[in-house]
Amino acid sequence: MTEIEPQGPATPPSTSAAAAPDRAGQVRTVAMVTVALGVVFAALYFGRGVFVPLGLAVVFTALLRPVVRWMEARIPTWLAATVVMLAALALLAGAGVGVASPVQTWVHDAPQELQKAKQHLGKLIPLPRSISGAGQAGKPSSGGGEKGGAESGGSVPGGVAGKVFGMTTGLLTGMLEVLLLVWFLLASGDLFVRKLVHVLPLLSEKKRAVEVVHEAESVVAHYMLVSLLMYIVQGALVALTAWLVGLPTPVLWGALTVVLEFIPYLGGALMIAMLTLVGLATLDSAGMALVTPGAYLAVSTIQNNLASPFLYGNRLKLNPVAVLVGVMVWYAMWGVPGAFLAVPIVATGKVIADRIPGLNALGEFLGE
Repeated sequence: MTEIEPQGPATPPSTSAAAAPDRAGQVRTVAMVTVALGVVFAALYFGRGVFVPLGLAVVFTALLRPVVRWMEARIPTWLAATVVMLAALALLAGAGVGVASPVQTWVHDAPQELQKAKQHLGKLIPLPRSISGAGQAGKPSSGGGEKGGAESGGSVPGGVAGKVFGMTTGLLTGMLEVLLLVWFLLASGDLFVRKLVHVLPLLSEKKRAVEVVHEAESVVAHYMLVSLLMYIVQGALVALTAWLVGLPTPVLWGALTVVLEFIPYLGGALMIAMLTLVGLATLDSAGMALVTPGAYLAVSTIQNNLASPFLYGNRLKLNPVAVLVGVMVWYAMWGVPGAFLAVPIVATGKVIADRIPGLNALGEFLGE
């Protein structure tokens, strides 16, 4: 008779076998997120003709929304949006008229000033023969060469004029698109928030969505307004320094400071380069030529390290590395408008990440 050995307790499945499905699920999740991000970035890149005006319109709408909201208690929303837009256009037109004459003067004198700057720079730093002799090589040595030079010289202005006209037309078209979008967004009031609340199923999600939208709008408006005031002061100081040392069109350099400071890193580097070239072209002393770019760098350093943290307060404490990466990414995708929108996008991303539990780690990284 065969004896049946008693069976012991069932052995539990190994932890490695149990962890295998979880690990596979995590891999699938990471792969899906990676593919989704790739699709989103591809859509943003190839659809920049739509997304860039929309992004600019959203930022300017956030800046003007508080004024429209204050006027809504007295007049209809569409009328308040119209009044605010007309006032903003009047300010922009006044600023444009103020800098129109300096811009014309600078454009007219730019070729001669660049040539003088190259000569002064050549005295300080020996330039390669290919650069220093470029002007001599282009001179005709015979009658035929003179004719060819005249023909080529005659063809350049037409080509330049065509390029300038094309750039101006594209710029005006883009500005018109942004202005129309801003007016429609302002005139619609809180329609987007109401629609968002309507489609969300849970009451907690509705409250969170309203909080995120209002906080993001407040952060972007605060950033734009405080930055504008700081850059106006910085532009005034740069214009005053340029006037004291004798640079031409100091009002233009002050206005460019206000505009280009909204482009983090890139705008400041461009301003320093232009002020240095103009100083070398118009001033006899290299030391005096570096006074204005030095003053710009000093004022910008004080503004970034002292004024900005105090004026922005707790609303806009962003990781500088995250801002730099954001500027690089959005500049690569959308060019100069992307660099301008980088800080509002990063700030909005931090607001969203702080409000959604699953994205708290991203909010921690984006924060200071």
